[in-house]
Amino acid sequence: MLDITTVILTYNEELHIARCLENVCTFSRKVIIVDSCSTDRTREIVEGFNQQYHIIEFVEHKYPGNQAEQFNWAIDNLKIDTEWVLRIDADEYLLPELVEELKQKLPDMPKDVTGLEFKRRHIFMGKWVKHGIYPVIIMRMFRTGYGRYDARLMDEHITLREGRSVVFDHDFCEHSLSNISEYCKKHINYAQREATEILKEVYCLTEDVSGNVSHLGEQAEGKHRTKSRYNRLPLFWRSFAYFIYRYILRGGVLDGKEGFVFSFIQGWWYRTLVDTKILEVGKWLKSNNLNANSPEGRQALKTYIKDNWGIVLNN
Repeated sequence: MLDITTVILTYNEELHIARCLENVCTFSRKVIIVDSCSTDRTREIVEGFNQQYHIIEFVEHKYPGNQAEQFNWAIDNLKIDTEWVLRIDADEYLLPELVEELKQKLPDMPKDVTGLEFKRRHIFMGKWVKHGIYPVIIMRMFRTGYGRYDARLMDEHITLREGRSVVFDHDFCEHSLSNISEYCKKHINYAQREATEILKEVYCLTEDVSGNVSHLGEQAEGKHRTKSRYNRLPLFWRSFAYFIYRYILRGGVLDGKEGFVFSFIQGWWYRTLVDTKILEVGKWLKSNNLNANSPEGRQALKTYIKDNWGIVLNN
């Protein structure tokens, strides 16, 4: 076993959790499931695996509203005594080549390397979508005590308090087994969180904590800069342009029907939904004669987001 604690955040993941555990239990010294009070068979499946592997800790913790805060709670409050922490979702798994790369490289990893970045491969409707956005390079491992998530509702990334990260050669997979209806329902929730992130930036709804970030992966830092530029573009035009970029310029068209649906849902429909929610907020502000750049307007906007989207902005 590698000296790794794998942390998995779950909520009603009976469809995916067995596949994930079959993968991570083969190389992790410890696995921690942080469950947001699932109502399906998630806990039962996890307990069944623990009878075989005896390395799984199942912890229930009320979902605080975003993945970053839930994960940070776990690393701050649960016992992790391995050298490395791996963060993975229930619908993800490491390919054998990446596991072998970890076995080869971890023992001799330089001490100043405190974060590891992997290439994420999207499997959509059973097919690897090779174009459009691949490879997405994400930091998913860090030395214990050196990493945590940045304070974002969407597109959160692990940050390092010191040290540097390196990119590994092989992939892990995001492979949802949900049907298209469930897949799109999840993106409605994501759109609310994405819209809130944009509104936070535009109207300064919370204190800027970006100065506290020590180190993101190179691609993650570039992605945050690109998103800031994207958010300044006109509503709706930008979502169409992003679809054209992914589907035409980045070759999504080469991935067949699955590639079109993937690019359409994530690159046009989802981004258009985000813009629609921002437009909806703008109309609400106008109808109530509110200026979101004023203290009263910002507070009213935060209340609107809480009441309609269930997202609480504290600062």
